[in-house]
Amino acid sequence: MENKIKRVAEILCGSNLNLALTGAGISVESGIPDFRSAGGLWERYDIMEYASISAFRNDPEKVWQMLKEMGAVVERAHPNPAHRGLGRLQQMGLLYAIITQNVDNLHQEGGATRVIEYHGNFKTLSCLWCKRRYSLKDVEGQMPPRCICGHILKPDVIFFGEAIPPDALHESNKLASSCGALLVIGTSAQVSPANTIPEIASRAGAKIIEINLQPTILTSSVTDIFLQGKAGELVPGIVDEVEKLRP
Repeated sequence: MENKIKRVAEILCGSNLNLALTGAGISVESGIPDFRSAGGLWERYDIMEYASISAFRNDPEKVWQMLKEMGAVVERAHPNPAHRGLGRLQQMGLLYAIITQNVDNLHQEGGATRVIEYHGNFKTLSCLWCKRRYSLKDVEGQMPPRCICGHILKPDVIFFGEAIPPDALHESNKLASSCGALLVIGTSAQVSPANTIPEIASRAGAKIIEINLQPTILTSSVTDIFLQGKAGELVPGIVDEVEKLRP
């Protein structure tokens, strides 16, 4: 493992453009469970009843029964060493952007400044009717939170039935087509369209570095270096090796 980590550091230092693709697994160590896992939100709440845009428009108060639970989990979470490690790589100029499927804002809180969010961000809310935007702190104590126009606010996350932001898709595909290395962290690569990023990068000649607790469909197909273990331990180890190469 030590030799693999050193090799990853060498690749990152020798590449002109590095990216990271992150999924739910990177935030598990921050106390945010994978909502698709056993006992997760999607096992206890029917997606079409509680997580679709049509459900929200029809009965936002009902949807907020689920959102309240999700929000409590996100609010308690703090960046872990993996988030902070990626933030450090960005500050060093060795990680151009993080493409994330997460909505917890932990990359930004961990020091990252360039984050492409596929599924939005739970820390801000918008009114579907008058388009005003709020932070969670602006509506603290309200349940459900309301706009000053009187309508119930929607968190800025992509609900089922909504499209991934076109700008996020375009930018991530463009970057993946020209990157030299891609860190894939905490994702099983089963959710489209984020799962296309590793293949796009691989076809462009990028080195694919995968960090996951268990092998995935990527491991035997496009991954060049597989680091099996916790992201909160492996990412800081990579950063330490990078700092030895670039003091």
